[in-house]
Amino acid sequence: MTAGPAYLGLSDEEQAEALRPVALGAAADFGLEVHRLELTLHAYNTTYAVETVDGQRFALRVNTNSTSPPEEVVAQQAWQLAIAEQTPVRVATPLRTTDGRWCAVVDSDALGREVLVTCASWLDGPDVVEPSPEVAHALGRTMALLHEHGRSWRLPEGARMPLFDTPLFGDPDRLGAADLDPGQREVLRRASAVADAAFHRAYAGAQVIPLHADLHGGNLKWHEGRLAVFDFDDCGLGVPALDLAISIFYLRGGDEAAETQLRAGYETVGPLPDISPDDLEALVAARQLLLANALLNSSTSQLREMARTYLPTSVDRLAHWLATGHFTRAVPSG
Repeated sequence: MTAGPAYLGLSDEEQAEALRPVALGAAADFGLEVHRLELTLHAYNTTYAVETVDGQRFALRVNTNSTSPPEEVVAQQAWQLAIAEQTPVRVATPLRTTDGRWCAVVDSDALGREVLVTCASWLDGPDVVEPSPEVAHALGRTMALLHEHGRSWRLPEGARMPLFDTPLFGDPDRLGAADLDPGQREVLRRASAVADAAFHRAYAGAQVIPLHADLHGGNLKWHEGRLAVFDFDDCGLGVPALDLAISIFYLRGGDEAAETQLRAGYETVGPLPDISPDDLEALVAARQLLLANALLNSSTSQLREMARTYLPTSVDRLAHWLATGHFTRAVPSG
């Protein structure tokens, strides 16, 4: 989603402060009497920690850049509640507004449009960031439990999930207009073609199920030896191998044992998704295409600045994958 030039010219701190009235307005819609409102993250979306006058804590997320329409937010929140009630997976419990809606709709002067805001119970513990082998094992098990639940869960009335059956998840392709030289453009073209073919094979005749689709350390908490999952804003329908590939993407370039334990943790619940090694690798690499494409449309100051260097880095990683058949975020120098 786009924002006006005045908002785009603000620093991250100024943008977050400009969105504070949105958070306060949403808190009232959720029936929360705010004692303290603290910023916890301003990136793709903007999250505030709300402490109420009676000492409770909640996470309030302003969908700053999210393109999820209300019917997708309904699906995100309804699935999250079902997970909390029907599985051993630890997630935040989403709240409804005082009039029964899954999200508040608040006018934002800063963004010049209405913004959707969700609210959920607070999860204790620090963000994982870089999963250790122990945490990666727990993540693999958690992922498999989510897939097991997703196979039988049904969307409620009025809810919708996007289908993630292409490398860019249906988003407009902005990479083609990026400021790159002909050689870099050719790398992106080849990478996109190989990834497209892998998606086609992976989805041919396959059952699609709800996926979190963003299971990395920034969306995980580890507290008292237990893993918790949050941020369901990117969830959608896909094949289980896609969830696995996305998590592997974020582990590549770190401790190789973490990826081994991710797979081992998954297998404590059931067999790993059925996909060829080459096609799984293509799904891993496709995450790079998606992230580079998404950065080109961000309104957040730090992400817009990051895009300038992230795009050529993405090209280097994808070129290495095309040359070796193995994707890594730690591309060897030279």
